[in-house]
Order: sequence, then C-alpha cells, then structure tokens
Amino acid sequence: MPEQIDNEIENVSVITLGCAKNMVDSERFSGMIKANGLDVISNPDEADALIINTCGFISAAKEENIQVIMEAAHLRAEGKFKNLIVTGCLSERYDEDLKEQIPEIDYVLGTNSDEQILKILIGDGKYELRGERLLSTPSHFAYLKISEGCNQKCSFCAIPLMRGKHVSRTMESLIEEAEGLAQKGVKELIVIAQDTTWYGLDIYKKRALPELLKKLSEINGIEWIRLQYAYPRQFPMEIIDEIANNPKMCNYIDIPLQHGSDKVLKSMRRGVKRQEMEDLINSFKEKSPGIAIRSTFISGYPNETLEDQEEFKDFLRTMKFDRVGIFKYSKEEDTGAFILGDPISDEEKERRYDELMLLQQEISFEHNKSKIGQELRILIDEQLETKAVGRSEFDSPDVDNIVIFERETNLPVGEFVMAKIVDAGEYELYAEII
Repeated sequence: MPEQIDNEIENVSVITLGCAKNMVDSERFSGMIKANGLDVISNPDEADALIINTCGFISAAKEENIQVIMEAAHLRAEGKFKNLIVTGCLSERYDEDLKEQIPEIDYVLGTNSDEQILKILIGDGKYELRGERLLSTPSHFAYLKISEGCNQKCSFCAIPLMRGKHVSRTMESLIEEAEGLAQKGVKELIVIAQDTTWYGLDIYKKRALPELLKKLSEINGIEWIRLQYAYPRQFPMEIIDEIANNPKMCNYIDIPLQHGSDKVLKSMRRGVKRQEMEDLINSFKEKSPGIAIRSTFISGYPNETLEDQEEFKDFLRTMKFDRVGIFKYSKEEDTGAFILGDPISDEEKERRYDELMLLQQEISFEHNKSKIGQELRILIDEQLETKAVGRSEFDSPDVDNIVIFERETNLPVGEFVMAKIVDAGEYELYAEII
C-alpha cells in the first residue's frame, strides 16, 4: 500500500478519461474522498492533489492520455499542485513505463485502486463507504456498473489484460446503490459493464441479468433503465423479454457486433457468424417491436480485405441498425491479433471508416424521418439560451441522437415531457411540446 502524502491535502481534482465505466470508477472514489472530509473540485490549478483516471483502450486513447498526463506533469513541476496520482487502465498496463518516463508522477496506480487512493490522501480512511458516489453526470441519469472485467477472448481487445476476469457485483449491493441514486434524483439508470450478459455466472452460477433488471425497475423514482454492452454470443433471450414486457425498460439495446464478415469475425474470435447475428437481431425486433438497436464495429482489422469491407457494408444495409459507432483498428500488445501486424495504412482505414459512416448516416436519416409525426416521451437533458435538448428512450446520452426543441427556453431539466416530432436530421429530431 502506498505511503500517505506528507503534504496537508484539503482538496482534490479528478480528470476522467475514456468510457462511462471509467467515469463510474472516478465517481466512486471521488465520493469516498469527499466522505472522508476532503473537497473534490473541478479546477486542477486550485487543487492540492490531481488524480488522472486513465484509459488504455486503443492507440488514439493512449496518445490522448499521455498528452494529458504530460501537461499535468508540467504543472506539477511548476508547483501548481502538490501531488499527481495516475490510476486506471493505462497505468495498470504501463506502470513501469510511466514511472520511468514521467518522474513528476508521484503515484502510479492501476485499476480498482480506491483504497490505495484513500490511503495516500487520508491514511486510515473509511474504506467501507463503497456506496458513495459523486456524480459527474447531470443529476437525472447515472451509470450503474454491474461487474468488472471480461471473460471473452476477442483477439483485438486488451481489456482483460487491464481489468482482469469477469467479477459480478452482488445483486444486493447494486440495488442498494441504485436506491441511493434514486434518492438523489436519478430517473434513468444506464446499466453497463465490460459484458453485461455475463452478469451472475460467477456468483450465482446463472445469467442473472434479467432478474437484476426486474429488481431495479421496482425502485421508486427510477423511470428508465437502459442496457448497454451486451455480448451477442449465447445471448440470453430473457433479457429481450424483460425489455419487451417491463414498462420501465427502455426499448433499446447496445450490442457490440464488431464486423459483418465471417472471415474477420472468426479471426476476431467473436464466437458468432453473420447469420447468427442477423437471426439474433431479427429475434429482438420480433419480441420487442420498435426496439432501437445500437452496435459498435471495428474497421481496418489486419486481415480485412476490400471484399470483407463490402460484406460489412452489406451487413449494415441489411440490418439497418438505429445507432452505430465505428472504431478504426488499433494494434494492441499481448492481444491475439498483435501477430497479424497492422498492414492497412491509416489513410485506407480512414477511407473505409468514412464509407461505413456515410452509409450509416443515410440509414440513420431514414430512421429519423420515419419518426416525424410521432408522439414521444422525452427526457430533458439541457436548457440552453434559445432551445432545449433532450432524448427519447431510443437514445443513450453522449453517443446517440438528440431531440431539439428550437423555441423552448424554460423546459425543466431532468423531467419528462410529451412531444411531437416535427422534423428530422441525420442524428437529431426536432420536436414541439404537445
């Protein structure tokens, strides 16, 4: 365990890089820090200590992280704050490199480092305060991370190297946390993990996600529950039954599929073929009509040919996903695909990426135009000077579409309104209050 900081620390600033799962980690240890008597402030220049919670997912993310750390190290050298702590995925994987190359870092920690952080900042802290979270999202929605790590063996992914094997949280702890969030005014829970469909297999010896979703929906104050990061292999269809039949479940699912070519999928070690994915998605649509399906994909995988790219495009045309995110392949050390090298140039990756995103933009526009005239329940996220912005149940914050009220200046943030869709763009709907 690291030694406690010698300097007197009164406040701490936290910079979070990467995904929503990282955000939850930061919210958790920020809440624990605050519960132990220190202030958590937004401006690093005014902080006694700075914590950077890092992401090590792909090369672009690592480069961004290193830049942020280097800037912080420069400020540390100038005495802008007393201590610099680096934690999270990047430091879990490259701790020795960071220590050697950026000596201005006072402490290099890995993932799941809550107690180490408290030990450094406070000494003998109240480590049992696991339910404390200091939300960094708007107060009406929050992410609920139900497990840590991943047991899948995808050839491109370094997450198991950084986060370890899948470990589910107990249902009791999750219900307690969700109840606390509801008491703080949270109306929408976004259920996340590295792999949400694996939930429960380690501690309950069964896939317990449907049961968890049902129990979460019984919490007073929670009105929407949204599911993300659902792995497609051996997908438990009871999850879709719960989405279809539970009125608090958003008619939405995020299911990363990664590619549309069987050859590439096999090399990726995904454990599913294109036809199986098509059958699964069609089953979703049959069981829960109108469901919005989001997926993420990788373009430019090492053995991806132009023929594979065409199969990929055909898959998108055939399935017409509501929401799509695409990452350009990043070669990661110690992963199964590393031996394949990185033969596709950055320029060609960009070209293939652009092709795919242009195709999906057309599909998204068609989906959005079909909603003109519909009446939807909208959760207001933001009130700007001349307009308000919200989301329907078909959209997750930050990554999906938005609903814009062009002439509304006093809609209640964090509340639901009924609205009629009057116009559409590629990634936004325009609405009027009913």
